[in-house]
Amino acid sequence: MCTGKCAKCTADLLFPFSIIAIIGNILLFFPNGEVWRTEEITEIIWFFPGVIGGGLLVCLPAVVMRAAGVEGSCCANRCGMLLAMLMSVLGAAGSVYCMIISVIGLQDGPLCDTGDGVFIYPFINTTAEESYLFNQTWWHVCERPRNVAMWNVVLFSILLSVGTLEALLLLAQVVNGLIGCLCGTCMNKNQQTQMA
Repeated sequence: MCTGKCAKCTADLLFPFSIIAIIGNILLFFPNGEVWRTEEITEIIWFFPGVIGGGLLVCLPAVVMRAAGVEGSCCANRCGMLLAMLMSVLGAAGSVYCMIISVIGLQDGPLCDTGDGVFIYPFINTTAEESYLFNQTWWHVCERPRNVAMWNVVLFSILLSVGTLEALLLLAQVVNGLIGCLCGTCMNKNQQTQMA
C-alpha cells in the first residue's frame, strides 16, 4: 500500500471538484444568467457554500496532500502525512458546510417575485409531501427571475453532490493519512535497495 500515491490521487480529484463548487456558487448569484440587485438574490447564497466550503477549504488540504504524495518532496514523510490528515479534517468540515447550506437552499427555495413586484420565498413553508422539489408545476409561481426555481435546484443539487463527494474523499484521506503517519509513505526502489 502506498499512502503517498493515494494522497496525490485524492488531491488530483479534489481540485476539479473545488472548481466546480466555486463556479456553481458564483452562478447562483446570477439567476437565469441575469444580473439582479442584492436584495433580489436568495440570502442563503451569501453564505458562500461553494466558494468557501466546497472551494477554498477543500483546495488547502488538496495542496498539502499533493505535496505529501510527491516523491522526493519535503512533505513526503510521516510528518507530511500527519499534516495532510489534519488538513483533510478541515477540508471535510468545509465540504460538510457546503452540503448543509445546499440542503437549506434546496429546502427553502429561491427568492422570487410572484407577480406583485415583491420578492418573497414562496416555497419556504411547504411540507415534505407538498415540496416544490417534487412538483415542478409549482415552479411557474416565480415570475421573476424566470426559471429561478430550476436554476436554484440544479445548482444547489450540484453543490450538494460535490460536497458529498469531497467529504467522502477527505474522510478517506484522513484514514490514509493516519496509516501514512503510523506506517510511513512508500519508498522508491533505490531507497529499498539501500536499506537491504
